[in-house]
Amino acid sequence: MREGRVRVNGAVVTTLGARVDPDRDVVDVDGQGVRAGPERWVVFHKPAGTLTTRLDPHGGRTIYDLLPAELRPLRYVGRLDRDTEGLLLLANEGELAHHLLHPSSGVEREYHAGVAGSPSADALQRLTLGVELEDGPAHALRARVLEGDPNGAVLALVLARGRKREVRRLLRAVGHPVRWLRRVRFGPIRLGELPRGGWRELTTVEVEALRAALVG
Repeated sequence: MREGRVRVNGAVVTTLGARVDPDRDVVDVDGQGVRAGPERWVVFHKPAGTLTTRLDPHGGRTIYDLLPAELRPLRYVGRLDRDTEGLLLLANEGELAHHLLHPSSGVEREYHAGVAGSPSADALQRLTLGVELEDGPAHALRARVLEGDPNGAVLALVLARGRKREVRRLLRAVGHPVRWLRRVRFGPIRLGELPRGGWRELTTVEVEALRAALVG
């Protein structure tokens, strides 16, 4: 684009991020017409120890090292930190992805967390009432104990935002640092029995459910 090789409706466009309507606008690169491919949404079970990025300059393993070549053009929708596993969406539909990630969307994210110790009712209440983090107050919509564990407990937490390492910071703030963390749901999409490193296409019904989650 910076080289002036992209035209929209015959006019050169050099602004990165310029938006077009694929149903109305004509886009060409070097005089060759370009058409948008079909919308594609995939759910991927990100393993712990992998980075949600296209390239790690330090040589770490990324999600794109695990995905087949046909999925590498897709963009991840939000991030999971290196040590967190679980549900990660990838798509080529930027507008819906943008709206899903916007703080005003209120789209729920559910996590299961193995924590040190056994949280009391007071600790669970603090999670939902809110605690002060270094970048401002944060809280879970819901928090409950799923089961006991020889080394602590397993919690289910539901949040409506995706701030950096928010679940880990919340649990550390109430005295129960995370031992392992897994995202099991993003809006209406569930991880289910998808194995680590596995992926599947979203159905049309699931994509429509994502759209509906924005107005639900």
